[in-house]
Amino acid sequence: MTYNELTRRYFDQPARVGTLEGPDCYRGAAGSRSSGTWVQFDVRLERAGALPRVREARFLAFGCPHVIAAAGLVAEEAEGATPEPRLPQSVHALRARLEAPAEKLGRLFVVEDAWVAALRAAAGD
Repeated sequence: MTYNELTRRYFDQPARVGTLEGPDCYRGAAGSRSSGTWVQFDVRLERAGALPRVREARFLAFGCPHVIAAAGLVAEEAEGATPEPRLPQSVHALRARLEAPAEKLGRLFVVEDAWVAALRAAAGD
């Protein structure tokens, strides 16, 4: 399989890999390694001011290059944004940016599920 430049860049040198700890950190995960795709996001919120913001986001992932690239993009692009329980961009937009084949769409939804789980944890849902 061939990968576009963005996918290769974020797979070879993923942005925001790791975990966060502390009372202002929240975690969400989705998928399973036995199914071939698992993603975890950790977010640290900054609650100063009128609206909270994502101060930091980190991820761990097990999956194909598209999954790892998508998780890195989400973590990177979410920093500084309000913590909405949705991706900074749609799954379909991520798929287009990464030029992922249609059969990878389900794996990208695992990225979305993990992100939403982390932000729901932050919101106390």
